[in-house]
Amino acid sequence: MPDSHIAPLLIGGNDWASVAIEPRMANRHGLIAGATGTGKTITLQVLAQSFSQLGVPVLVPDIKGDFSGIAKTGTASEKLQQRAAKVGLGSMTLRGAPTVFWDVFGQQGHPLRLTIAELGPMLLSRLLNLNETQSGIIDILFRVADDNGWLLLDLKDLRSMLSYLHEQRAELGKRYGNVSAASLGAIQRALLRLDGEGAEQLFGEPAISLDDFLQTDESGQGVVNVLHAAQLYQTSPLAYSCILLWLLSELFEQLPEVGDADKPRFVLFFDEAHLLFSDTPKALVDRIEQVVRLIRSKGVGVYFVTQSPLDIPESILGQLGNRVQHALRAFTPRDQKAVRAAAQTFRANPELDTESAITALGVGEALVSVLDAKGTPGIVQRVLIRPPDSQMGPIDDAERAALIKASPLAGAYDELDDRESAYEILQARADKALSEAKPVVKTQSQARNKRGGAADKSIGQELADMFSAFGRSAMRSVGTQAGRAIVRGILGSLRSK
Repeated sequence: MPDSHIAPLLIGGNDWASVAIEPRMANRHGLIAGATGTGKTITLQVLAQSFSQLGVPVLVPDIKGDFSGIAKTGTASEKLQQRAAKVGLGSMTLRGAPTVFWDVFGQQGHPLRLTIAELGPMLLSRLLNLNETQSGIIDILFRVADDNGWLLLDLKDLRSMLSYLHEQRAELGKRYGNVSAASLGAIQRALLRLDGEGAEQLFGEPAISLDDFLQTDESGQGVVNVLHAAQLYQTSPLAYSCILLWLLSELFEQLPEVGDADKPRFVLFFDEAHLLFSDTPKALVDRIEQVVRLIRSKGVGVYFVTQSPLDIPESILGQLGNRVQHALRAFTPRDQKAVRAAAQTFRANPELDTESAITALGVGEALVSVLDAKGTPGIVQRVLIRPPDSQMGPIDDAERAALIKASPLAGAYDELDDRESAYEILQARADKALSEAKPVVKTQSQARNKRGGAADKSIGQELADMFSAFGRSAMRSVGTQAGRAIVRGILGSLRSK
């Protein structure tokens, strides 16, 4: 039976009403939109901490580097207390949220790594910004690795596999389809670009475990996982978006169905959500739409944070039941279109001109509509956003370092683990081929004898046989590892480890 004692998540209020998200409807997803500087970050902080206090772990990307204050108790100022009273909050209990910091570069949080295999061919192709033909080569690369039981863990595994495909493209083409040298070259160049953006640190082991994101503290509060993404967003926005898509995929593939639960199991915030859909292949957009539609039955809420509702495809926008719209500016025809589109996404309020209000909202004000207990969208309300219980603005470097050191995950991901994978296997095969190759023929008579001996094999044939034999041996030796029995999920990541 649903727990009627779970309090709604207060977003804000006005002189005659408060607006709050029903916990049972929080997995119906949401949207936080508005121009830069209108208060989206504070709304995000309010929601993230409210979910945490409800016992729901969340992940929040910190793109501007100003979200870390959620870990520290806020300061009780007169202005803050006045706003709390205006929105119907009453007395505030100031406190920070249990927070774990993550950083791909390992500088502002625990290192966050994936393996190439976990990312999967679809997201890897997106990360490399490949066209359809080049993406087909990546599909072949993964299939060859899977068929041979070769692990794909880091970028050197990927480089080795690309070299192997180039060397064996004639033979592999008979089984897997054409492997174009030009496409391989384009992928290699894309890989060089990715390497230059620092992606070497994104891939490897120990890889992040989904369970580490799904933690609560000793008091039952959900952990706020903060992905420090200021550097990542600047150097490789595609890597940033692919990490979040990977997590969305993992949540969908690994979590069991829960149906209509009293509250979400996990909430994922997509900041700068336009990156997920800008120049994204339609096939991937369709997969994202499918996952967003189905993942709510796993108890996962997805909240997109962006400037304009036009940044989100209509098929996904229609699934976002809880909406917070901060101010938009209507300086250009596209801006005016965005304002009209935002106004049309709300259930009309007879006492409010929604379209006019969107351009007149002040900082910390928003138009809000949430689902009621039956799942019906409420009429739009113009409200003041409630103040957060935690600090507004970032903590300092010393405070962050202390939190990272005291984290239960301290040290778990610090040391790289470079176990045997595709690179080592292919390197060993190449070394063996060189050591066992027959000496070069030195005399004309020896050459004639070689040509005349029908039973003799060419060096090239010997190498081919050797590659085949070693491949069978490698398959037997690593068949129990993640390789031959890989099953890939809806976005291409591993369904089971």
